[in-house]
Amino acid sequence: MKIRIQYKLFLAMLAAAGGVVVCMFLVMRWSFDRGFLNYVKTMELTRIDALARALEEGYAVEGSWRFLQEDPRRWREMLTDSLPDRLRESPPPGSTGEGLSGERGEPSRPRRGQRMAAGRMPPEWARHPGRRFVLLDAGKNRILGPPELPGDLALKPLMQGGETVGYVGWVPSRILSDARQLRFVREQKQAFALIALAIACGAALLSFPLAHRMVKRIGDLASATHRLASGKYDVRVEVSSSDELGRLARDFNTLALTLEKNEQARRQWVADISHELRTPLSVLQGEIEALQDGIRTASPEAIGGLHGEVMKLSRLVDDLYELSLSDIGALTYRMSNTDLADVLNQALDLYRSEFADKNISLETDLSPGPAIPLFADADRLHQLFSNLLENSLKYTDPGGRLRVRIEWGGETAAIHFQDSAPGVPGTETGKLFDRLYRVEGSRSRATGGAGLGLAICRNIVEAHKGTITALSSPLGGLWVRVELPVSG
Repeated sequence: MKIRIQYKLFLAMLAAAGGVVVCMFLVMRWSFDRGFLNYVKTMELTRIDALARALEEGYAVEGSWRFLQEDPRRWREMLTDSLPDRLRESPPPGSTGEGLSGERGEPSRPRRGQRMAAGRMPPEWARHPGRRFVLLDAGKNRILGPPELPGDLALKPLMQGGETVGYVGWVPSRILSDARQLRFVREQKQAFALIALAIACGAALLSFPLAHRMVKRIGDLASATHRLASGKYDVRVEVSSSDELGRLARDFNTLALTLEKNEQARRQWVADISHELRTPLSVLQGEIEALQDGIRTASPEAIGGLHGEVMKLSRLVDDLYELSLSDIGALTYRMSNTDLADVLNQALDLYRSEFADKNISLETDLSPGPAIPLFADADRLHQLFSNLLENSLKYTDPGGRLRVRIEWGGETAAIHFQDSAPGVPGTETGKLFDRLYRVEGSRSRATGGAGLGLAICRNIVEAHKGTITALSSPLGGLWVRVELPVSG
């Protein structure tokens, strides 16, 4: 049988509260018993003092203990007179003194409450407190009192003229035997039990709604997780607190949002890839069918057009392959000591003629001086700079310009690519490094590539522990800033 977590939590809270209540009850009971017994012992010492004074006064008058031996009744009267006033005035039913009855000093029968002291039958001397006292002479020989007493007898010397004339002995109280004391203790224990029971009931009443409230939040999370696992990424849970469950709810919402965005990106990725592949394939299909139907002749120009479309497809597939390798961490990098300015100059030399053909001014500020040492893959850096130059060449209007410069200071080197119009809206600059993203709304390949170049640039920069950002250029176009760590 499976127990719901709500009841498990309720039982755990109730068990904890019950354990605390039981421990508190036992400690209070032990403390009360000990404290009350100490109180009884204190009262007993007061009685012993009064009895000792009475015995010393009697000895002073009579000169010996014979007056008590000849008249034991006076001994019983002294014991009775040493009782507190409230006990002496109202002795227990059936007795004329504490534990004594009748002329012969016969002990009264123990009451039912007296038999329950310490949970067992007390000894004879404990059931009849009057027999707990004994009178001894100066040699500690018994004069009056029971013949048999425990060995831990307490003695108080009786003095006369500076000399010890006898001893009064008694057995210290270790259990309660008086009916009134037992009744008081029993009432207090019953009160403690009722208080403990009331606290336990209160804990149960508070634990159940608290457990229900906590489990309801867990249940909401479990239900939302089930819906999320079934593909419903728009599910969200309410965040109603700042505790651990509240943080879990916020993390769940963040996870759901991330999965929703990833699903949207996946769908967009599939749509974009299919579009990027369909465009050159449609051109190839049309050109080949035209050749087959005799509409076009197999001239070098036609073959060159077909080759150009195949090369576009090849570049697209290569870019996708590099991105996939980068995602799984399988893209190889051959790191070595490299001069940053030298690699950038090599890339610029390859594109100078193309920029000149498009009438775009290429301005460089590489600050000739000592080499800028990098521990990097020179081929991947060359690919990075080529992609950035290719991007500016495609999206900068004829008659514009591109400014390339290097800033080197401290532990990083920054490379800036600033081109002229057209620009990029500030809200779009953060998306430029997303795959297949292009600012213009159309997907015509005549206005640019597949939108993978900048995504590849970001992967290369991150593999070199650097950063790449896109900003609005002061020349009116796009400003791409690459920061790479300099080797020592």
